Amino acid sequence: MIKLLGIPSDFNSSFMQGPALAPDIIRQMDIGGSANPYAEDGTRVKVGETYTDLGDLNIDSTLDAQTVNNQIITAVASAIKDDSKLVCFGGDHSVSYPIIKALSEKYSSINILHFDAHPDLYHNFQDNPYSHASPFARIMENELATFLTQVGIRTLDKHQRTQVEKFNVKVFEMKDFDLKAINEHVSQLTGPLYISIDIDALDPSCAPGVSHHEPGGLFTRDLLTIIQNIDNEVIGADIVELNPKTDINKMTAMVAYKIFKELVALLMKK
Repeated sequence: MIKLLGIPSDFNSSFMQGPALAPDIIRQMDIGGSANPYAEDGTRVKVGETYTDLGDLNIDSTLDAQTVNNQIITAVASAIKDDSKLVCFGGDHSVSYPIIKALSEKYSSINILHFDAHPDLYHNFQDNPYSHASPFARIMENELATFLTQVGIRTLDKHQRTQVEKFNVKVFEMKDFDLKAINEHVSQLTGPLYISIDIDALDPSCAPGVSHHEPGGLFTRDLLTIIQNIDNEVIGADIVELNPKTDINKMTAMVAYKIFKELVALLMKK
C-alpha cells in the first residue's frame, strides 16, 4: 500500500516561511480539474484507489524542534508498520531528518537520492542544528543512511564541501550535469532507496514557488527522466520546500503534483 502524509512544518526555515501551506495546495492540483490523474506510464494515481491519504500532522510551531521531530518520527513509524510505502509533502526540508530516522528503524541500510539546489549539510546553521539547511548532516552523522547522492547542487561553499568529504557524499553539481552519469550511478546503488525532492532543485523558470531561488537548475523533464529510470527498491519519498506564497498561478504546485504522480507510479512497481 502507498500512503501520503502531509507535514506542514516550516519553523526551521532560515529565510522565509510558507512551505507549511504546501500540502493542501498540492492536493488541490488533484481535484482542480486542470490535469488528469495519470502518470506517464499510464498508472492512474487517485486517492482511495492508488494511495491512502493520511491527512496532515497537527504541527505546533511553538514546541521545540526535537519534540516536533519526535512527533514526525512517531507518525511515520505508524504509517509504515504494515510495510506501506510513504510519500510525504513538506514543509521545509528539516522534515526529512525525522522521516529518515523512522525509516532507519525499519530498514538497516538506506541509500538516499536527494534532489536540491543546496546540499543541506551545514553542521549548525544560524545556531539551529535542526535547520532546513542541516538535515543531511544530522542523517549522516547519526549513520541513518548508508550512502547519500545529491543531484542539482549549485551552492556548495567551503564548509559544505568539507562535509561532503567527511560523509563521503556523491554530488552531481549542476555545472557538471550529466544525465547519463546520474542514471548509471543510481542504477548501481544496492539496497532500499529513499528519494528526497526539494522543489528548488528545479530551475526557477520551472518552479518559481520556492523560498530560495537559485538559477541554473534542473529542468522538470530532467528530474522526471531520472525518476522514471530508477530500477531500485524504493521505500519512500518526500517533496519539500514548495512555498505557495511565492508561486505564480500555482505552477510550482502543479509541478509538485506531476512529480508526486511519477513517484507513486514508481513506488507501485518497486
